Amino acid sequence: MHWLDVHQIAEALEDAHPDVDPMTISFPALRALVLALPGFAERPGHPSNERILEAIQAAWIDERS
Repeated sequence: MHWLDVHQIAEALEDAHPDVDPMTISFPALRALVLALPGFAERPGHPSNERILEAIQAAWIDERS
């Protein structure tokens, strides 16, 4: 799993952190949670950025609904 696996990351975050509100999490905190997920590895040429973090946050909110 890497930064472009937005929906897989959102599912993993929901499973690992049901107590965290994805509506209020900061991007630095979200990035830290993603980096700590089992099976997550950054790929060269695919770093995180605000756009990817926004997509992950939106997918996590959808996952929660």
